[in-house]
Amino acid sequence: METAGNLRKGGYLARNFLNMYLMQPEQAFSRLLQIMDDLREKCPWDRKQTLQSLRQLTIEELYELADAITEQDFKGIKEELGDLLLHIVFYAKIGSEQRQFDITDVITGICDKLVARHPHIYGDVKVENEEDVKQNWEKLKLKEGKESVLSGVPVSLPALVKSMRLQEKAKQVGFEWENREQVWEKVREEMEELKEAVEDGRPDEMEAEFGDLLFSLVNYSRFMKIDAENALERTNKKFIRRFRAMEGMAAAEGRRLDEMSLAEMDGLWNKVKEGE
Repeated sequence: METAGNLRKGGYLARNFLNMYLMQPEQAFSRLLQIMDDLREKCPWDRKQTLQSLRQLTIEELYELADAITEQDFKGIKEELGDLLLHIVFYAKIGSEQRQFDITDVITGICDKLVARHPHIYGDVKVENEEDVKQNWEKLKLKEGKESVLSGVPVSLPALVKSMRLQEKAKQVGFEWENREQVWEKVREEMEELKEAVEDGRPDEMEAEFGDLLFSLVNYSRFMKIDAENALERTNKKFIRRFRAMEGMAAAEGRRLDEMSLAEMDGLWNKVKEGE
């Protein structure tokens, strides 16, 4: 006898198969383009939007997608990818209205770029591994007119993510440590320099050395195959979860955290950790 879970799973698969059968990707995308045309013509809000007004909304959508990925929320990932795809179509619609580009130009552009930058697939270049692919990618970008290997890293990227991208790009031309032990020694060196700056009471130097320490830690995370941004976000979420649990424990006792001593709050924190 089938369980309810199996029945639900079977129903999902059946619906998914039916949707795939009835609507291929090309048809689904054409439907989205038609809806965008309708919204741009008939909806007051959509008609009012510009490239500039959509910019912040797009950034928010990207962060929502990042949150869903961190949580491994596949339903959320699917939904946020849809929202992001809508923004791409929206920008292309505005571009076509201004006679600058349309969605076909956008798709053709990325297709041409991918073919040109994968000569090991569409040409006669030989590669051994993913590092060879990355190095070829950067060399091709320079041939295309990029002034620096570091070109393409957005100025407005969050600092932690930017440091990861800068290090990854520098690596492609061989500017890289040989092993993680060397990187760890660099971390220790930066910690000592930060300690000296603190002892000397030099605020500007303390900030500079703190930045150097963070940069070296990000470098170490790469050698450990750890996504530094994702690791920090996991810790942020853990702190939020534990702190709210502390607030709940305090409220259950009829108290607030600001009425407690640090020792009392530390006791609650340890209880939360033990409970996890």
